[in-house]
Amino acid sequence: MAVLAEIAGDESPPPLPPSEGGEASGAPSTSSPSDADGGGKPSPRTSKPGRKRLVLTASVLLSFLIGLPLLLKSTEIHRSPLPSDAIAALSRRLHSNPPSFPCGLHAVFLRSGRDPSEASVANRIEREISTQLVDLPDASTAGKISVSVTVESAGGCSSSSKVASPWRCGAVTTADLGRGDEVFDELLDSALGDGGGDGMRVYTVVFVDSDDLKRIVIGKHRHAWVVGKVDEAEVVSIIGKVFVKYFMNGGVEEGEASTVKREFMPVGSDGNIVLSFSLLNADPSDWVYDWEFENIGQRMLTPVIEALRPIANINIESQVLYHTPKSSYSYSDDKLGGNVLSVGDIPFFVNSNEWHLDTSISATGRSKVLQFVVYIPSARECPLYLQLPDGELSKTNAFISPMWGGVVIWNPPGCSFGSKPHGALDKMSSEELMETIEIFIGQLRQLFGLKSSYHAQSMDGVTKFITSPKGFAQWELDLLYRHHACSNLLSCLTTLESLSSLVQSLPRMIVMDEIGRQVELSLEAASLAQRNASLGIISATRARALAEDAFFHPSVMSISYASIEHYFAIYMPFFAPVSLHVLLAVMKELKRYMVERRKYSAFLASQATSS
Repeated sequence: MAVLAEIAGDESPPPLPPSEGGEASGAPSTSSPSDADGGGKPSPRTSKPGRKRLVLTASVLLSFLIGLPLLLKSTEIHRSPLPSDAIAALSRRLHSNPPSFPCGLHAVFLRSGRDPSEASVANRIEREISTQLVDLPDASTAGKISVSVTVESAGGCSSSSKVASPWRCGAVTTADLGRGDEVFDELLDSALGDGGGDGMRVYTVVFVDSDDLKRIVIGKHRHAWVVGKVDEAEVVSIIGKVFVKYFMNGGVEEGEASTVKREFMPVGSDGNIVLSFSLLNADPSDWVYDWEFENIGQRMLTPVIEALRPIANINIESQVLYHTPKSSYSYSDDKLGGNVLSVGDIPFFVNSNEWHLDTSISATGRSKVLQFVVYIPSARECPLYLQLPDGELSKTNAFISPMWGGVVIWNPPGCSFGSKPHGALDKMSSEELMETIEIFIGQLRQLFGLKSSYHAQSMDGVTKFITSPKGFAQWELDLLYRHHACSNLLSCLTTLESLSSLVQSLPRMIVMDEIGRQVELSLEAASLAQRNASLGIISATRARALAEDAFFHPSVMSISYASIEHYFAIYMPFFAPVSLHVLLAVMKELKRYMVERRKYSAFLASQATSS
C-alpha cells in the first residue's frame, strides 16, 4: 500500500490503527482533513513524498529543451560566406580608377635631306606630341600613353631616349610609296613588328617628306602615314588627331564619343554569339529563291569570325523560310517605279508572328542571337525600296535593329513595277550573295559600335582607308577589345553587387559552396584583368561569365525563400500549446511536491518535539 500511495502522489494520510471492536480493515482512513482534530487544520504527512511524478514531468520538459537545438539544426540554411569586402573593394577601385589599358604612340619622320642632329630633333618632337595629346579630348578606354619618336634621314636614324623604338631603320623608304598604298601598308607592318611590351598596343604614324599632294592614309594594321610637304607643327597636330580620333575612338567625332562608350556590345554573358542568317520568301506562290550560303557565306564570314574570336565565340546558322510577309505598309511611287518603305515604318517591318527566326540549336544558356534577314518581297510590292529621311533611297536597301540584327530588302532580278510572278525555283547568284554578305558585315560592324565603312573625310586631308579582308582593321579590333573588356568588368561588378545585396536581404536564402567559389574566382579574374593588359579581354570575359554563373545558379531560386516570421507562423500553432501544457504541468507538480515536502518536514519536527 505504501508503494501505491507513493505512485499516486501520497496525497492521502497513512492508515490508522484498527478499532477496538475487533478487526482491522487494512484500508486507509477516508476521513477528510477537515474531520481531523475537529477543525480545518491539514492532516500531517508521516511518509516522505515521492519524486516519480516530478521526475516524469521534468523529463518531458527536458526532452523538449534537448530537441529544440536539433529542430533548429534541421531547419538551418546552408550559406557559404560571400567575400562582400572584396566586392566592395573592387567597386571602389573601378569607380575611382575606371578600367583602361595602356597604349603607345610612335611617330616616324622619313626625311629626304641630311640632318646630323636627329636625336635632339626626336626628343623635341616627342615633347611637342605629348603636349598635343594633353590638349586633345581624352581617349575612350586608353590608359597611360607613352610617346616615342624616330627621325630617319640620309644622315642616319635616331630615336627619342625614353622608349625603345620598334622601327627598323632602312626597312621603308620614300621610293616605296610608288608601289601602291596596299604594298606600302604591308611594308610598314613588317618594318614595325609587334612592338610594345606587357600587352601594350603601339600605334605608329609615319610622316613621309615628299613633293606629292598632302594626304593621310589609315592602314588596316596599327599605323597610318602622312605624305606631302607639310611643316613640322602641322605634322605634330595631324599625328595627335589621327591617334585620338581613329586609333583610340574608332573614327567617331568628338560629339559622338559618349554614344560609343555607352554602346553595349551584342555578346552573350557566356561569351557566345550565334549569327543566324535567314532567307525569307514573302509569297512562295510568286517566286521561290534559295541560296548557297554554306559555300559562299561561310567562306566570307570565316575571317570575320577568326578576327572576333578574342571577343566572343561565334557560331553561324542559316535557313530558308516561306510565307513570311512583312508587318509594315508600303506605298507605290510611280516616279520611282516601285513601292517605297519609309524610315518611320521600319520598327513595324519585322513580323514576329510569321517570321519563325528563333529556331537556333546553337544558342544555349545565355548566348546572344543576332538575326540577319534577306527579305524577298512579293510580286505585288516588288520592287521595294527603303527611303531615307532626306528623301533619298538607301544605297544598300538595308537597315539594322540594335541588339537584334539587320535586314536586307533584296529585289530579285526581273522584278519591276507590276511584274508577273513565275512561281519557279531560283537561286541567288554568287555575285548577289557576296554583295549581301558584305552588307551584313557592315551591319555587324554597326552592331559592335563601329561605322559600317569609312569614306574619304576632310579632317586634315584624310583621303583613304585601307580595308581589311577580315572586315575589321587591327586598330578597330583593339578598340573593340578595350571596350569589351571594360564593359565586362563593369557588368561583373554590377552582377556581384546584386548577388551580395540579394543574399543579405534574404537571411533564409541557400548559398551553396559552389556559388562562393565562383564569386571568388570572378574576383580573381577581375583583379587580373586590371593588372595585366595582355590578359585583360580574356580575364574580363571570364570574370563576367563566373559572376553570371553564380547569380543564375540553379540553387539560388530553387525554392521560395520566406522570412523568419513565416517559420514562426508555421511552427508556433503546434509547439506553443504543447510547450505551454508541459511547462504548466511541471510548475504544478513542483508546487505539489513543495507542499508535501513541507508537510513531511512539519511531521518530523512534531515527532522530534514529542520525544
